[in-house]
Amino acid sequence: MSIRKCHDPLKWLDNAVSCEVWPALPEKQVFEKPGRCQLRPFLVRSSVKMETPASPLKEIRTRLRQGAAAGDVAAMAELGRSLLAEPPFAPYDGIKFTMEAAQKGHADATHLLAVFAACGAGLKQDWSAAVDYLRHAARFGSSLAREQLALLELAVDAAPVSDAAPAIARWLATPSPRMVHQAPRIGVVENFLTPAFCDWLIRRARPQLKRAETYGRGTGTASVVAARTGSSMDFPIVETDLVVALVREKIAQICNLPTQQMEHTVILHYAPGQQYFQHYDFLDEKDSGGAQDIAQRGQRVFTFLIYLNDDFTAGETGFPRLDWRYKGRKGDAVFFWNVTPDGTCDRETLHAGLPPAQGEKWLLSQWIRGPVRPV
Repeated sequence: MSIRKCHDPLKWLDNAVSCEVWPALPEKQVFEKPGRCQLRPFLVRSSVKMETPASPLKEIRTRLRQGAAAGDVAAMAELGRSLLAEPPFAPYDGIKFTMEAAQKGHADATHLLAVFAACGAGLKQDWSAAVDYLRHAARFGSSLAREQLALLELAVDAAPVSDAAPAIARWLATPSPRMVHQAPRIGVVENFLTPAFCDWLIRRARPQLKRAETYGRGTGTASVVAARTGSSMDFPIVETDLVVALVREKIAQICNLPTQQMEHTVILHYAPGQQYFQHYDFLDEKDSGGAQDIAQRGQRVFTFLIYLNDDFTAGETGFPRLDWRYKGRKGDAVFFWNVTPDGTCDRETLHAGLPPAQGEKWLLSQWIRGPVRPV
């Protein structure tokens, strides 16, 4: 079974990939084709510096390239994933090998194409095409694709692609936010996600949880600190799915900021007693690591938190300078701007992830950057 002609991946690649990627790259850009691409925010966590890869990775990629050149579809798919997932990144080649593997019927590569189309990452954003690729992935054997289609109430074998449009419009519909503070700017959105979406995100994250890290002052890297005791899992491009892509689009509707300015979507988990002590989400411009990150990728201007469950006690998001706490029901969201309208870091946004007393607490966290300002 071949991917339909109107979404021929190699033709799209010629027209879609470019060096016009936000945020700006600290290293030489690898894109070569005209058009537009939004892959970069998915490739590197904003608080982590890229490191020189170990020689074993180079050897592995050499073997994968040899296999891909010989027509090994699994090698094509794995090489594409590697080039998108591990530094040194090569997004153009990563997309190309992924598309070639998908064209030859590789299920995981085809699923990744669905993500590209949904996010507008490497391909023109097209939700109908994303669903089409997702259906192909399901037919090629991807259980992850089948589960998403079931969650989105879309049939695997439906013939007309146009049938996806009403469903996507329904899932992208977003309740109106309600502002609860004007200075700092804080709002809530009730019933932002369905319980089924919340359960899906928890299931995706649970097997990949690791100790949550915090941006280190002066280092530009993330590390484990005593002030943050919970765990987390983030969604780089190779782990993202259409549900995550839909959530990002819904968040963009609330804040009126484009998805390409979003960092990785992160799922947070707190066991009883675990917490994130008082902190700011903006980056300190006076810190050398923070200043460099801001210059390259922009300030972290907006935070969006979704409560994925509510069967726990305590565990609010607390703002001590406002004497205000928030605990949403399952699917509710709270958001706040980390800067004032003129772009100044807003120190009234000091907040904490308070510990649950009983039961687990699950949140989705989405940080969004502002445009890089000229120095």
